[in-house]
Amino acid sequence: MMHWIILPVVLPALLAPLIGFVMRWDITLARAASVAGTALLLATALGLTFLAADGATHVYRLGDWPAPFGIVLVLDRLSALMVLLTSSLALIVLVHAITTGWDARGRHFHALFQFQLMGICGAFLTGDIFNLFVFFEVLLIASYGLMIHAGGKARMRAGLQYVVMNLAGSTLFLFALGTLYASTGTLNIADLAVRIPEIPVEEAALVRVAVILLLIVFAVKAALFPVQFWLPATYANAPAPVAALFAIMTKVGAYAILRIHTTAFGPGSSGTEDIAATWLFPGAIVTIALGAFGVLGARRLMPLIAFSVVGSMGTLLVAVAAFSPTATTAALYYMVHSTFAAACLFLVADLIVTRRAADTLRPELPTLQNGLFAALFFAAAIAMAGMPPLSGFLGKLLVLDALREPGLIGWAWAAILLGSLLTIVGFARAGSNLFWKSTAMTAPPTEEDADADAVLALPPPATAGQIAPVMIALASLAGLAIFAGPVTNYLGDTSTQLFDRQGYVDAVLGSVEER
Repeated sequence: MMHWIILPVVLPALLAPLIGFVMRWDITLARAASVAGTALLLATALGLTFLAADGATHVYRLGDWPAPFGIVLVLDRLSALMVLLTSSLALIVLVHAITTGWDARGRHFHALFQFQLMGICGAFLTGDIFNLFVFFEVLLIASYGLMIHAGGKARMRAGLQYVVMNLAGSTLFLFALGTLYASTGTLNIADLAVRIPEIPVEEAALVRVAVILLLIVFAVKAALFPVQFWLPATYANAPAPVAALFAIMTKVGAYAILRIHTTAFGPGSSGTEDIAATWLFPGAIVTIALGAFGVLGARRLMPLIAFSVVGSMGTLLVAVAAFSPTATTAALYYMVHSTFAAACLFLVADLIVTRRAADTLRPELPTLQNGLFAALFFAAAIAMAGMPPLSGFLGKLLVLDALREPGLIGWAWAAILLGSLLTIVGFARAGSNLFWKSTAMTAPPTEEDADADAVLALPPPATAGQIAPVMIALASLAGLAIFAGPVTNYLGDTSTQLFDRQGYVDAVLGSVEER
């Protein structure tokens, strides 16, 4: 077996307790170990991406037990892409957290950070739904700790809402797993793809209940209407590097919908093949609208960015809801783009808020006279809003081009185009208040505006180390646009492999003759 497949799970799992118990009193040592581990994770992800590029589906059987009896990890183009995206983003965020000193505001930042990576990578690699639940819980427990890192009343309040919402989601997840196992006798994704089509439609009521429950759970993770309300407060009040890392967490929900509802509950599955598409599309349309109006109405910078993340998830899930290779290619391109764009915005916002000593867009407060920050903010805003020349423009074009069917084109095009317009207006207003208007301060910032972690004295100018992560994220967006042709070709092959249901089943369970 190819033992490298399990390394993205094992590496952070071993490193996290080592940092937590041995290095927590020495921040320099913890930083060195965390950066080295994350860099090694990125190198491993690159190797796995090259391994998966041949189009084969690689299976790692823990204990050498065959599926569906044993635990399996599955590496294909899609899972390799998501692990690479996670590790790339993690290294950028980690450097920002270290150079800005965010990691030193709590003793367990680096240990929790590694546990978070373990849960995210495991969720992308697992081959059965029960272990997807396990990895969900690992990443959620770590995210709870990261969410309240450095304390503060607003952060604790938002963290409590985040915990309650995700505990409810986890409870529904367990109900769905129990119902699905009672109906089919398995939770292995490949085995479900074999067994569900064998169930007569009139006997598939419990399976449909389980599918709907799973869709609700994944919708919670992906911040899809009507269960998106936890995201704005959570992302707006989380430490900026944590919010930037959380940009990949909503993608875990989108990935789970793509993987499971395409492979296990997709075409040919009696009574379940249309469930996800039926509910996803209208939910995604409303999510785009909520995100756009949230951006337009935001009065603080971090909530504005959080609402833009909600809108971007709506755009992504509109493409996912089509469940076709062409639309999935567009969705994957937009997924990569929106992850880096959201992270870039949160990192820029951290630099801005720290130097203004207040997270507010009130026009009567002094502007930030910094040309570099203004340029970085507008570049990231252009990317998120979907304007040229960065990859957001191409991503939305691909999504619009993929949604030209009579039943989709009207709602999808109107929602995406109008949502983009409102997002542009919201970011333009925010940038104007932050960098352009020169009105003198006529009233002191309110307690709501004041950042809990800001100090009264303005910090020194940003260092090269603090600017570098933002520049790398922007360079990634530019590179995604410049190399859009090769990238979309690779993502097209990824989508084709995802919809090759029989190929996935044969790789995990063996061919019909072997079974």
